[in-house]
Amino acid sequence: MLRTIVVGSCVSVQGTFEAQLENGKIVVRVDDRLYAGRPVVGKAA
Repeated sequence: MLRTIVVGSCVSVQGTFEAQLENGKIVVRVDDRLYAGRPVVGKAA
């Protein structure tokens, strides 16, 4: 499942969901790298 996270103040990363951290952040994988950040919440249309 693809997920989008915000890393820093204005950088977003989209990758495959890997894990949910205890502090509310999630981890996504892009190729061989892992990134942790705040999940982007989508709004219903």
